[in-house]
Amino acid sequence: MLGRYISDLEPGDKLGPTEVIYSAFAAREYAHCNEMYQPFFHAGGDEEQYAPPTILHTGKLKLFHQACPGGKGPDARVHIEFDAEFIEPVPVNTKVILSGEVVDRYVKKNRTYIRTNIELRNAADGRLLVRYTDTNLLAFKPAQGGAA
Repeated sequence: MLGRYISDLEPGDKLGPTEVIYSAFAAREYAHCNEMYQPFFHAGGDEEQYAPPTILHTGKLKLFHQACPGGKGPDARVHIEFDAEFIEPVPVNTKVILSGEVVDRYVKKNRTYIRTNIELRNAADGRLLVRYTDTNLLAFKPAQGGAA
């Protein structure tokens, strides 16, 4: 545990590892919320069901909470963009391990950003299933005397 706010994260800070199991219900509801209507995210009965690769975003929130129990910090954190590399399907109810690292922190137009790389691996054998790069806006402070 880093014991800090998310807004205090710096390059090199490690997040996790932490175990997660994405249930059939969680995968289906996440897919619905993100308008992913492919049958393999909603399967029932004897059909195999998989978690959407971007469900890793929910695990990122768990990593942030564990590493930074103080929460977001003095300013709101806004999810700006992500890139998910889907290497192998993630069957529901599979125990997976999430881990991450802050790889960049930068200021652009008076806004502070962090970029985090996160991996999702099969807990049983360590196979890489999803690789995820995430960018968050941490703070915005208008220039003194100027408009936002």
